[in-house]
Amino acid sequence: MSPLPSPRHVLVIFNPAAGPRRRRKLKRVLAELRERGCSVTLRATEARGDAEAIARAAEAGACDVVAVAGGDGTINEVINGLADRQLPLALIPLGTANVLANEIGLRGDPGTVARAIAEGVPRQIYLGQANGRRFAMMLGIGIDARIVEGIDPRLKRIVGKFAYVVSGVLAVLRYRSVRYRISIDGALYTSASAIIAKGRFYGGRFVLARGARLDVSSLHVVLLERPGRWNVLRYGVAIALRRIHRLGDVRIIEARTVAVEGPVGEPAQADGDLAGTLPLAVGLAREPLLLIGG
Repeated sequence: MSPLPSPRHVLVIFNPAAGPRRRRKLKRVLAELRERGCSVTLRATEARGDAEAIARAAEAGACDVVAVAGGDGTINEVINGLADRQLPLALIPLGTANVLANEIGLRGDPGTVARAIAEGVPRQIYLGQANGRRFAMMLGIGIDARIVEGIDPRLKRIVGKFAYVVSGVLAVLRYRSVRYRISIDGALYTSASAIIAKGRFYGGRFVLARGARLDVSSLHVVLLERPGRWNVLRYGVAIALRRIHRLGDVRIIEARTVAVEGPVGEPAQADGDLAGTLPLAVGLAREPLLLIGG
């Protein structure tokens, strides 16, 4: 693409579910952008799906950059709204985990964020796609998806990441064993849970798939092979200690196409939000995304 104009016109898509502290951070970022000469259009979402609709309606002639002020779920909506468009995406991290921002090394202070949006150079990243829906960082099935399914949105707004801990405890207590059939580039595997990673980080700054890179057109499939509550806890501790790759019952396989089968209605999560149910056909999105990084 041709170089972006300077100063830039930035469309900011804002998820108002953020609390007062995050709203103050957004105001500081917007003030910094205006000080750098950028013009800003702020659009707030009101319901699930609004961010995707706003991004889909964005016109390249009306803005130079689409910035997401929210978390990974809002980013996921926007990357699906942008589809194969050539509008660059930028981040204003306001969410609970901010996994994509961590992946690109974007520090969250307002000055750094504004400078990246106003001056950063877009680079191509490759997105995953499951049943036609794009994802930036990861897609999960099994215990991972059940934890996301059990999140109480009100509790998440109040306590942030601790809501995942609460949902995780409940998911372990309600655990039921399921075996998934997973075809990876034509080779068949079975597993108790799986995470299909596009980047290294998971759940914040936990390293799950060390070889995964946004700028490489491949996926990394992390197979957590053994069922049972004890193994769920063991895998969780290994992820927290960044030792998941050392476990003998964990396989990490680079791939381009993945098919997942299991009980009909089993949930999947993508970038921390629910993303449909099984079966899944997973691959790479046809066109890369332009992302302005840290």
